[in-house]
Amino acid sequence: MNLAFWKKNKESQPKKKKSTAREWLDAGVFAIIAATLIRTFIFEAYTIPTPSMEKTLLVNDFLFVSKISYGPRIPMTPLAMPFVHHTMPFTKSTKAYSEAIQWKYRRLPGFTDIKRYDVVVFNFPEGDTVAIESPDPSYYNMVRQNGWQAVHNSFEVIHRPVDKRENYIKRCMAEAGDTLTIVHGAVYINGQAAPVPSGSQHKYVVETTGDQLNTSRLEELGIATTAPDFYPIDGTRYLYNLTPENVTALKQFPIVKNITVYEDANYMDFNYNMVFPHDTAHYKWTDENFGPLYIPKKGATVKLDDSNIAIYDRIIRVYEGNTLERKDGKFFINGQAADSYTFKMNYYWMMGDNRNNSLDSRFWGFVPEDHVVGKAWLIWMSYGESGIRWSRLFKNIR
Repeated sequence: MNLAFWKKNKESQPKKKKSTAREWLDAGVFAIIAATLIRTFIFEAYTIPTPSMEKTLLVNDFLFVSKISYGPRIPMTPLAMPFVHHTMPFTKSTKAYSEAIQWKYRRLPGFTDIKRYDVVVFNFPEGDTVAIESPDPSYYNMVRQNGWQAVHNSFEVIHRPVDKRENYIKRCMAEAGDTLTIVHGAVYINGQAAPVPSGSQHKYVVETTGDQLNTSRLEELGIATTAPDFYPIDGTRYLYNLTPENVTALKQFPIVKNITVYEDANYMDFNYNMVFPHDTAHYKWTDENFGPLYIPKKGATVKLDDSNIAIYDRIIRVYEGNTLERKDGKFFINGQAADSYTFKMNYYWMMGDNRNNSLDSRFWGFVPEDHVVGKAWLIWMSYGESGIRWSRLFKNIR
């Protein structure tokens, strides 16, 4: 065969032009694949829905979260609808993914490890079980407060894999191997006072000579004067949600006599069972007075006993996939008697900058490393009641 003749003859054949519909289809498929790869391995856009990080991050801040900072996490539930997290649009509980294939936790190399005070996006650790349409995001808290039967009678309960749980954003206050303590609202890491983020808020009791502070002046300082960030306690004491800068400014007011950190336990009956580790027999911790607590580190070993089993129970059973039983006063892990446990992963302690308005590690405990999504990086858009917040556009998150 004359190969040169064959090639020439083949090249002389006119190429069939793609239809417009086919061109749009090819472009759409390419765009979906490219966007999925970018969202999975490089960065992803998120929106701030709640005030738990104010005033560091505000409701309706739109931000980019870097996946490459800590290393992209390989999808653990790979069969899923593109651009949908866990629920199909316009439905309440229809899954947008299939659990037919489940991969083990793996993470590609990143530029850095998670450090103290990073702002981190992660999957909600207690989000493995969800009561659909419940106002309380924590199924386990509902069960503790109301009982298993009452929750299951009132709500549809579903289960989700790690990477399909709700996304949360908080500040990492303690990394693996640290010891954390909270004293009157102040955080201490390994015995040293932790820096207070400039945009963080905390509730304070402001005592005056009897007069209420000027509302217009407070609003100029960015201090909220309506509930839930303000309410009068009595004729001379008022509760405000303040940043460190606000506290300094109010101390200069002639009518202000004293400013002290607000603690729930001082003003109402505090439910200790709401606070991690939910063991009121051994721990009377509150959200403002907590610890000391060791943050587990991969390879570290702890002794197990009745006084600390509540702290490590969920790590052993849920996060690291073991069985844990107690027989004749002894603990059995995977059927073997054990008086200690060695951790397989690193864990972190996450807290919101809006300390009195944040559902965080003080209430549900540790964040495992396989739940970490990425590092909050940049605010690319922000808007409020008055429109676009121009001063926040393209602002780095610290």
